[in-house]
Amino acid sequence: MPRRQFLSSLGVLGLGVALAPRLQAATSPAPGVAVSGLLPGEDLFGYIGRQRGAFAEDLYKQLLGAANEFKEGDAAQDIHAADEASRRNARILLGNARIGDLRAHAFHTDAVFMLAEEAVDAAAAAKISSWRLRELKDFLLGAEEEELRPLLAGLSSDVIACLVKLMSNQELIALGAKVFNPLPGSKIGSKGYLGARVQPNSPTDHVDDIRWQVFCGWSYAVGDLMLGTNPVSSDRDSVAAIEKALQEVLATFGLTETLPHCVLAHIDVQAAAEAAYPGSTALYFQSLGSTVAANGTFDVTVDKMVGYAKERQGRFGLYFETGQGADATNGHGAGFDMVLHESRKYGFARALRRRVGEAQAAAGQKVAPWVCLNDVAGFIGPEVFRSREQLVRCCLEDTVMGKLHGLPIGLDICSTLHMDVDLDDLDWCIEQVMPANPAYLMALPTKNDPMLSYLTTAFQDHVRVRERFGYKVDDAMWAFFKRLGVIGADDRPTRHFGDPAWVYLQYRRAKGDARAEAEILREAEQGIAECEARGVFIARGHGKNRWDLEPGLEAKVRALYDDAKKSIWAELPADFANTLPAGLAVETRSAGREDYILHPPTGEKLSEKAAAELGRLAARHAGAYDVQLVISDGLDALALTDPGHLQPYLDTLLPELASAGFKAAPEQIVVKNGRVRAGYQIGELLYGRLAATDKPRAILHLIGERPGSGHRAYSVYITAPAAAVWSTGKVDHDITRVISGIADTALDPALAARQTVGLLHELTGLETGPRPSPG
Repeated sequence: MPRRQFLSSLGVLGLGVALAPRLQAATSPAPGVAVSGLLPGEDLFGYIGRQRGAFAEDLYKQLLGAANEFKEGDAAQDIHAADEASRRNARILLGNARIGDLRAHAFHTDAVFMLAEEAVDAAAAAKISSWRLRELKDFLLGAEEEELRPLLAGLSSDVIACLVKLMSNQELIALGAKVFNPLPGSKIGSKGYLGARVQPNSPTDHVDDIRWQVFCGWSYAVGDLMLGTNPVSSDRDSVAAIEKALQEVLATFGLTETLPHCVLAHIDVQAAAEAAYPGSTALYFQSLGSTVAANGTFDVTVDKMVGYAKERQGRFGLYFETGQGADATNGHGAGFDMVLHESRKYGFARALRRRVGEAQAAAGQKVAPWVCLNDVAGFIGPEVFRSREQLVRCCLEDTVMGKLHGLPIGLDICSTLHMDVDLDDLDWCIEQVMPANPAYLMALPTKNDPMLSYLTTAFQDHVRVRERFGYKVDDAMWAFFKRLGVIGADDRPTRHFGDPAWVYLQYRRAKGDARAEAEILREAEQGIAECEARGVFIARGHGKNRWDLEPGLEAKVRALYDDAKKSIWAELPADFANTLPAGLAVETRSAGREDYILHPPTGEKLSEKAAAELGRLAARHAGAYDVQLVISDGLDALALTDPGHLQPYLDTLLPELASAGFKAAPEQIVVKNGRVRAGYQIGELLYGRLAATDKPRAILHLIGERPGSGHRAYSVYITAPAAAVWSTGKVDHDITRVISGIADTALDPALAARQTVGLLHELTGLETGPRPSPG
């Protein structure tokens, strides 16, 4: 069924897709770390010394990993416990270790670690240095918040990570429910409050899509932390346009000092947008890694982040996102486990918050650093977590670690569509995590993000959680929701609850629009219809309960979930390469589709046969071409095979490249079970041995991505360093640009092709011919 027909049928026809079964392990996991033969009272360091004769860092890391609850991400590095007895023994050894000894044995020291250590209060740390870790655990669980608060500043990131390893889920909940770090000037992060980041994403960065999702959230009295959009484009002016659109909505309602807005582009792009349009940004965002190498993937350094922290002297400071597993899946695991990695990111954030406070003090401002953290818990996939139980464990660990770092921490309780966590499972996860009282959750019109195509929390989930757990919205925004008319004087929903058209009416009135109410509401209906035509759902009303989605919309969301499963398991036709003018089919090291999904690294490297074939192709090319097109199935082969998707892109791209003076290789390399990094290996094979080392050489990698939006869209990853860089074998995401959401129902393929050539010009700096027209 064509995409347009599919999208128009949602909620009317539904889909009868036969879903793939729950994933089964394609290969047996690594054997894991066996821990046995403990002596009475023995601690971690005594055990290591007895086993190895002296301290051994590799065994230290293994034992720390063995103390974790099982997760696929640790098993991938073979630092998980071999069995439950080994896990129990590793925890006994860890619990017996003294805090001072843990701090004295840093297993990975770099600039991120050193900065984080600066934020640890030496006097507070000294008071507990002789405590055993199990004694610290018992104290924290038994003490009231005012008793334990003085100790928190003395807890290093590694100690905090080790501490949560010893705790059960119920113990994590108990500790999370009594440690709170409110954001300055608000109740967000306070006991009994649960905030929301409205995440108004658009598959085309359309500002109307973004505005309407804000109005939608507010109609359910949701959205008191920030308005935070993930952009499709990292172009400075595109980012600035979204910043200004969000700012305008807030200014119209007089909320600019109450609620910040943020566009989650790279921090350099946000800074460039602010420089070009002063005052347009309210809050700087950046993803953080746990080590210098991991941050390099994000094109981030300690010095860069400290520099930006020093600039944040006003009301709003910094917003960070992290997530267990990101470091290892990007090739920077460094032999230690995901909990330790995650905690070190929080230490990095704590140190940067301190620098924001210092900057405020130096500027003569009140020291009240508005810095918060978002744990994007399940965004990567089954190679990190496969089950709902693992997702809950991660959320509880991270909530407690964030709180013990003194940070307001929120959660994106989310899952990718290839995990064993479905829509109903996600509800269960939310219910399990909420007693720990994180500071906030994400919030979208439905659980399905229309741009990122993953599952997260909907506006209705917030309504349900508030009803069940009694959590409140920040006082200032609750007062606004009353003024807006969606909440009454009795603190109960009014007849306008769940009506974004009503919120739009109040928006127009706040702008001085004196037109008749009926005319403005008709305009609202048209605006909502236009958003939905672009594939962005706008929730309205509710089902049987106020926290249930309206039944028709619920059916649409479930139909999209079914379509995503179909897309994920689809494979390119065997003759797909033959349908292209000069298609060249190659394969990665994945044994099949299931192996590819469960073990992503297998899709990042070509098979030996494919590598040899591309070596021969490089010899035939002899450096004659500066652009190579690569096409991979990724997580959605149907994105490439659906009519009107790939061919219009190619029909526009190839002439535009030639017109701009680029020389594209005649072959199109088609990769079965390919991930983004497979394209980097192709670049290394084709360009890494060229004699002309200074000339830029480009890989344009088209890959099916983000199933679940209904668009079946693909992305193009544009990487164009000089041949000398390709020869290093270190090309990665940090020098790559991406255009996402390409489909006949989203970003028009022909327009995307022209944008591709434009970005290629920027990356190469070549002015070999006329630039492509923007549209």
